[in-house]
Amino acid sequence: GMFLVSLPYAVLHGGYWSVIFVVIVAFICCYTGRVLITCLYEDGVRVRASYREIAEFVFRSRLGGMVVNAAAITEALMTCILYLVLCGDLMLGCFPEGQLSFTAWVSVSFFCLLPCAALTSLRHVSWISFWNTVTHVIINCIIIVYCLTRAAHWQPQKVQFHVDINTFPISVGIIVFSYTSHIFLPTLESNLMDKSRFGLMMNWTHILSAIFKALFGYIGFVTFAEHTKEVITNNLASEPLKVTVNVALVVKALCSYPLPYFAAANFLESSLFSGWPLPSCWNSTGDFKLWALLPRAALVLFTYVIAITVPHFALLCGLIGSFTGTMLSFVWPAYFHFSLKRHSVSCFVLGLDLLIIGMGLLFGSVGMFVSGRALHKAMSHGYYSPPGNSSALTPIVAMRS
Repeated sequence: GMFLVSLPYAVLHGGYWSVIFVVIVAFICCYTGRVLITCLYEDGVRVRASYREIAEFVFRSRLGGMVVNAAAITEALMTCILYLVLCGDLMLGCFPEGQLSFTAWVSVSFFCLLPCAALTSLRHVSWISFWNTVTHVIINCIIIVYCLTRAAHWQPQKVQFHVDINTFPISVGIIVFSYTSHIFLPTLESNLMDKSRFGLMMNWTHILSAIFKALFGYIGFVTFAEHTKEVITNNLASEPLKVTVNVALVVKALCSYPLPYFAAANFLESSLFSGWPLPSCWNSTGDFKLWALLPRAALVLFTYVIAITVPHFALLCGLIGSFTGTMLSFVWPAYFHFSLKRHSVSCFVLGLDLLIIGMGLLFGSVGMFVSGRALHKAMSHGYYSPPGNSSALTPIVAMRS
């Protein structure tokens, strides 16, 4: 996805361990995604329809489902916020001496995205997402080809082996966030024509994703070394190429916004606007009510306000990945599988579930603390300098209102 552009920045702070974790996280997310789907079934029959229903059954209360739903809504909304931050960051990278500030560029993006409030069909969102994928593959290939043309100047010796506890958790959070998709998996599996091939699909998509992300992060970093920026496209030396790629990525980011926005809106509507506690968004014929566009527009406005308040792309990735990413992709799927299937799986599988739960809690708590502290420092001073590494001062987009 769009957050691939921050993986070289993750290698800047995590070195070879970031590359290794790209593979480890891919394996864990593939495994937890598959076991999450098995929790929908009992004796080969699909008895649960969603992530929330699994949580309600395991926790034996609606509160458990509400907590999982809240985490899913948070992740979807924060993804939307990150798209807006990315738009502002990319456009400011194109025109650093221009008349428009970061806040102004985000404001332009906000007005472009207001029509999302009228999106009520998943079919339209799916078509937009399909062409986004095609465009993004082309852009990524352009970036890799550019890095390969500079192979003579690569600096592999700059990739570190040691781990700095002050920066590595941020890298892990960015990596985890780049793999989060579990909230969509039950719906995806239910719409497959041949559900028996779900596991094969998960295996191949995560294998290919791990290979590409590891190579992209490594090649991107050795090309620019300590000068690697939060968004790798801002490192392109050719100004026309950088502007072209950044503008294309902005268009892609704007078109990527509808999918997580649509998911967040649906989560909120099913939780709040389904007749209780608030009036339903739909009339008796199943059509969307006109007044329901107002809360949807307010949702777009909310993402805009947060985007201009916390304009730090990579650190937000790390913070969100450490929180919702580890819980939704590591801890809860493994815990649900352990609770529901512990009498029908091997001790090895149960041990793997417990290991993943422990890793998720450890990386999540440490990552939230480190990312939160770095984000506070970045918002206070306009930059983030890793402790003990003053030579690698990394500028971060400050609030430029």
